[in-house]
Amino acid sequence: MEFSECFKQTGQLCKFSPDGRLIANSAQYRVIIRDVRTLQIVSLFTCLDHIDVLEWSSDSLFVLCGSFKRSLVQVWSIEQSDWTCKIDEGVAGLEALRWAPDGRHILSTAKFKLRITVWSLVDKSVSYIRYPKHSNQGLSFTKDGKFMALAERRNCKDFVSIFACSTWQLAKHFETKTNDLADISWSPDGRILAVWESCLEYNILLYTIDGKLVSTYSAYDYALGIKSVTWSPSSQFLVVGSYDQSVRILNHITWTVVTEYKHASSVGDPSVVIYKEVQMKSVKLPWEAQAKGPLASPSHYQLQQIPFPLPCVKADPEKPNPKIGIGKVLFSHDNRYLATRNDNMPTVAWIWDVTKLSLSCLLVQNHSIQAMEWDPKQTRLALCCGTNKIYMWSPAGCLSVDVPMEETFNVSSLRWHNDGRSLALLSRNLFCICSLTLPSQ
Repeated sequence: MEFSECFKQTGQLCKFSPDGRLIANSAQYRVIIRDVRTLQIVSLFTCLDHIDVLEWSSDSLFVLCGSFKRSLVQVWSIEQSDWTCKIDEGVAGLEALRWAPDGRHILSTAKFKLRITVWSLVDKSVSYIRYPKHSNQGLSFTKDGKFMALAERRNCKDFVSIFACSTWQLAKHFETKTNDLADISWSPDGRILAVWESCLEYNILLYTIDGKLVSTYSAYDYALGIKSVTWSPSSQFLVVGSYDQSVRILNHITWTVVTEYKHASSVGDPSVVIYKEVQMKSVKLPWEAQAKGPLASPSHYQLQQIPFPLPCVKADPEKPNPKIGIGKVLFSHDNRYLATRNDNMPTVAWIWDVTKLSLSCLLVQNHSIQAMEWDPKQTRLALCCGTNKIYMWSPAGCLSVDVPMEETFNVSSLRWHNDGRSLALLSRNLFCICSLTLPSQ
């Protein structure tokens, strides 16, 4: 691995362009565009206030910034430096902001979810969509960008509206059989729309694009229900993570449970490989002396014997949003592996082999897992724990690598480049690029 020098960033807003040529990050009031290969600055834009949102258009030709405080949206062109766009939401305010799939329309959500405004960069036309139920959830585009599904709340009832993105005209509108709709998500093939309830009720519903209810599923009653939902890249499986510390996989033919993955407090299956992070005693290097305490100590993974008890954190029933249940579910690009995190076991990454319907591997960290992401090209999982290390797993094994910076660099988030050859590593106010020089096994 090779690491670049550090660059300043704020707000964890650091993103590769969809074509992979550029990387954009915010630094106070500025947006800095760099060439990914050389990391030289190619463009520099100045916003009018603090940046809350930073997004690339789908064709990598425009970059969008939003300031919620000023209800202001600014757009810049990468190819035409003299072209700019400014959108002022005024008294309506601004709560959420996103690109449409075509990269030529912008969707902004007003405060109190009064409306969604569709702004066209082509002809400067404006369209309004009323009754959105959520600001950042309840909106999903099909992968081909042809349709948008929006969760709405009217007269104390939940509805879903389907819009054609080419004209922003309403294509279908139907009521859902939910009491408190939490979110929606299209399958990657665009055939099925998943709709699920808030955590107070376990209920997930599957609709076709014309509003026909295909199936419903509920695992249990009278307890906290669904916490996370994701589709497999092939659309063959719908994975539901629940507050009962289990993952259930539904198949796309009968919409019944294929298997249930339980996250028990102890592992006794001898076929499961368990890697535990272990600190190594060593003389600190000069750059390590700058870091704080044990975070600078080198570490490596050791294989553990079965049975193996897992570290758990007891949830506080007096606090809202209890740290329990499956908070993260991620499919590998080839559909073979599923990575999960049980929030009351925050130091453990679970890796399941979907082809064998069984647990394959566990990574037991010394600190809580802050972020984990699959390589978009290879079967390789990267994760970070808020320390000065990054960790990687592949079917061949796993490793722990220190980030060799002169100043404290505790990795709190990471982003894969779309070719899988590099990562952007983010700390609280810095970022660097990690290039993977050795091919994955």
